[in-house]
Amino acid sequence: MLDGVSLDQLRTFIAAAEEGSFSAAGRRLRRAQSVVSQTLANLEAQLRVQLFDRSRRYPVLTEAGQALLGEAKTIVFGMDAFKARARTLSEGLEPELSVVVDVMVPMASLTDAVGAFRTAFAGTPLRLYVEALGAVAKPVMDGGCRIGVMGSMPVVPECLDAEPLFDVPMVTVVAPQHPLAHQTGRIPNRELQRHVQLVLTDRTALTSGSSFGVYSPLVWRLADLGAKHAFLRAGFGWGHMPLAMVESDLQGGQLVALRLQQHQPHTPPIAMSAIYRKDAPPGPAGCWFIERLRSGISPG
Repeated sequence: MLDGVSLDQLRTFIAAAEEGSFSAAGRRLRRAQSVVSQTLANLEAQLRVQLFDRSRRYPVLTEAGQALLGEAKTIVFGMDAFKARARTLSEGLEPELSVVVDVMVPMASLTDAVGAFRTAFAGTPLRLYVEALGAVAKPVMDGGCRIGVMGSMPVVPECLDAEPLFDVPMVTVVAPQHPLAHQTGRIPNRELQRHVQLVLTDRTALTSGSSFGVYSPLVWRLADLGAKHAFLRAGFGWGHMPLAMVESDLQGGQLVALRLQQHQPHTPPIAMSAIYRKDAPPGPAGCWFIERLRSGISPG
């Protein structure tokens, strides 16, 4: 009986568990609720395990269902990855490579990687976008970009695979005329909360309700890292920046590095990862580009 368990049954099980109802699972799978219910009943009969408690208004996973859900996802995602990889191998070299890159990636190093790609794949056009936070993940999730280089949003959506690349050194800075520049020692959170913090805003809803590195209730949200840089130099607030972008400002005195009690011994780096859809892994050109980023970029 167990040998007869199908991927379709497991997909239906996962959809019902994630959606919270059989009708919602049916809408997701574009099937009638009755078909979903019968598929799950057949699966439970084959497994000889009750996956859902149907005594309430909405079905709830039993303990056995919760235990098997992770296994079901591993099997389904593994098969999806297997089929996607086989499709990629059969298709050969991509006719075009589209990449969305986190704004925190040092542009000088990225330019070097792009230049190397042009030499190695002269006949493959490269489309490159620069975004922040969820706007890096969204075009990859939607299929508009084959690869993303993400770090400013640390949580990778479940539908994506991630490969670690490199760390981007960060520093917390303020203009020399700003009151925080005159603080001695490590600055406690209560003092940071008295001043405007400049942060990047997410153009998507993926990070709604989440705050990454935000410590002040007084926040100015900017959609552009260049604007944030200019506002910091103008003394409008304090904020975290990639070290490579502000290193000359620190050396020239246009910005001052802050030491925060929250961050010891220094502002933590941002870990960058290459992301792509589990059902659409990169082809030869994309794999080459990812490896070039991993081995060739000097984040400092």
